[in-house]
Amino acid sequence: MTVEAWRDDRIGSALRGENPAVMRRLESGFAVIGDVQFLPGYSVLLTDDPAVRRLSELPRSGRLAFLADMDRLGEAVERACRRVEPGFRRANLEILGNTDGFLHAHVWPRYDWEPEELVRLPVWLYPRERWSEERYALGPRQDRLREAIGEELDRLAGSGVPTAPPGAG
Repeated sequence: MTVEAWRDDRIGSALRGENPAVMRRLESGFAVIGDVQFLPGYSVLLTDDPAVRRLSELPRSGRLAFLADMDRLGEAVERACRRVEPGFRRANLEILGNTDGFLHAHVWPRYDWEPEELVRLPVWLYPRERWSEERYALGPRQDRLREAIGEELDRLAGSGVPTAPPGAG
């Protein structure tokens, strides 16, 4: 697999332990750090079944597990960003499904330092260049925050035992 090929098969690469964005394996899927980080800590919950396109396709127990994992990831991002990132104010959680054809949920941290004209709007209204500028691309500078989110996911699991990403260890 090429360095970036995992982006073409995010769920399959996570299942194979080849998706470098995976922070933790959760009950219903994978907690991953987002490709873009213009809002530090942006994370995504990916379903672990690439055939599932929307929440309503899961049995009730699967829906509840996905929503519980979404809640856990949201709280982990909140806790980590509050601890590591100045100006954190809240996290927005969204299940949209407009672009990628598989079930996933976005967790967007929001900050006091965001431009006044954008801070109260949906993240999707940020200028297009924020989504593609190299300075906002996922990279080593997010390692500290990524580690903090993983630690919070472990704490919220209640076991205190890390749930390592596939292929680790």
